[in-house]
Amino acid sequence: MSGVHWRLFIDSPASGAENMARDHALMERAAASGEWMLRVYAWRAPTISLGRNQTARGLYDLERIRARGIGVVRRPTGGRAILHHREITYSVTAPTEAAGDLHASYKRINRLLVHALRGLGVDARIAAPTSRAASPGLAPCFDEPAAGELTVNDRKLAGSAQWRADGALLQHGSILIADDQSLLNQLTIAEQPRIPTPATLGEAMGRAPEFREIAGALTEAVRQLEDPAAEPFTANEGFRARTSALVVRYKDDAWTWRR
Repeated sequence: MSGVHWRLFIDSPASGAENMARDHALMERAAASGEWMLRVYAWRAPTISLGRNQTARGLYDLERIRARGIGVVRRPTGGRAILHHREITYSVTAPTEAAGDLHASYKRINRLLVHALRGLGVDARIAAPTSRAASPGLAPCFDEPAAGELTVNDRKLAGSAQWRADGALLQHGSILIADDQSLLNQLTIAEQPRIPTPATLGEAMGRAPEFREIAGALTEAVRQLEDPAAEPFTANEGFRARTSALVVRYKDDAWTWRR
């Protein structure tokens, strides 16, 4: 066991701006509390999330995106575009003092993810380095697995990204239940290369698992590997107020289309 205290937050579906604001507020909470937090959540409507430093302004067909009822938000973490629809999203927030360097924290969080997925019967593995890290361009996140990301049969299953600031880290990632990522190429202005078919939980398990089943496997992994006394997180008035303040940032087009 790790000797640190964890909290578990199984959240209700929210908009893109609300989801990013909650993760950001949890990161700030980690710096103040010293606690680790696993949040598991979904999205109220299909939403494209852009990486923090991804070039996107002028490259997406906004009319086509709106016509399909898809939202757009920019994450506080890096990486490339993801379409959040038939997938499950996790976030981990922690004080950096207890988390080690980037490699150590990725390894620790991946250990939880692999344990949870194998508990569901999914033979998830951690991708080995094959080339330099992808630049934050227009190519989608699930274009290819980067070193340290999760794969099934060498195809990417989960994409993750981490951001560190002010004594805390936020890592969040998307685990695909079904493949909607090819739709991203239909929403750009310029024609893009075909996206390789990613792995999905639906394919690996022979059925589409329910949200509560995946969330249960992830929380059980925390209790088995990190903190058997991990407690549920209950949002208080201070957390809700800070989240509401941060939503303004993540709704702002000046942030979403800043580059």
